[in-house]
Amino acid sequence: MYHYPAANPSTRHPIPFVYLNSGPVRGISVLDHRLLQLPARQGYDVHAYEQAGGGRSDLLPMGKYTISRSVRDLAAFVDRLDRGKVDILAFSSGGAVLTRALASPSVAARLHQAIIAEPGPMDGSTAHIAGHKGRKSARGLAPDLTGPRSTRVPRYAVAFGLMRLGLLSSDTGLIGQAEGVNAFTAADLGSDTASAYCARDAHRIPAEDTAQNFSFSPAAGLRIQQTVKDSPSIAPQLRRSRTPAMLMIAECSSQVRQWETTVLAHDPAIQRTQYMPGVGHHMWNGLDDNNDRAVAVITAFLQGKRAPLPMNAAQP
Repeated sequence: MYHYPAANPSTRHPIPFVYLNSGPVRGISVLDHRLLQLPARQGYDVHAYEQAGGGRSDLLPMGKYTISRSVRDLAAFVDRLDRGKVDILAFSSGGAVLTRALASPSVAARLHQAIIAEPGPMDGSTAHIAGHKGRKSARGLAPDLTGPRSTRVPRYAVAFGLMRLGLLSSDTGLIGQAEGVNAFTAADLGSDTASAYCARDAHRIPAEDTAQNFSFSPAAGLRIQQTVKDSPSIAPQLRRSRTPAMLMIAECSSQVRQWETTVLAHDPAIQRTQYMPGVGHHMWNGLDDNNDRAVAVITAFLQGKRAPLPMNAAQP
């Protein structure tokens, strides 16, 4: 667990703030850690954990990686804090976990307010949707990331490629789980990283990780994604959600828009949808004032204040 305590106890917000990162089986990025320090400076008691198999968390047997397990782990983490209900920000695949948590009354009862940022598909129905995305991303435009790549080694390249295509099971003996985690590098995610930024930022994409903190389990991630694809629609349960929530959508999102707007369609407790201009999927990326804008939007919602105007909106 990571903890950024409120910088000034006298202005401390009473409700803990929890962050659920993307992945789905990946360590928390350096960029995320930098963002989480900002609400802590404003009096929020910030907590984050790396999902099973990612970062400093222990590996599970491959068959134990499921989207349902991810939701149960979220509930267990909140219980472990033992601070009552929490406010939660969940990003990308973490947003899919949070959406499913909102559809589970027993887990939603632990949540005070929820922010779903750039979510991935949350069930089988949305996982099979294809279509419109945001404005052009930096994918195919950004320079290749430097450094070693396991995907240039034939055995890894073939195994990871076949797993991604669904032609090789995630628990294949060709590559052990721990071996895959240790072999996969940030450079292997180069095109995916670029897709999280606007085309205009293609030549200034920041380093998201260091060699020390980077952890990614491609096999476990694909296993969780498959359990999402195989799951029935959660729309009937989500329609009964009562947890106040906000949806954040980026201008240059690499996510299929309907993965995001499906949450709007089915969750009546979505109180605010915040469009974030000038950023891609990774909205808090340290460029310009993007981190400050993201935190301003997040804290405004949590405090019941009006959302800040978009940076390209007309000023009075």
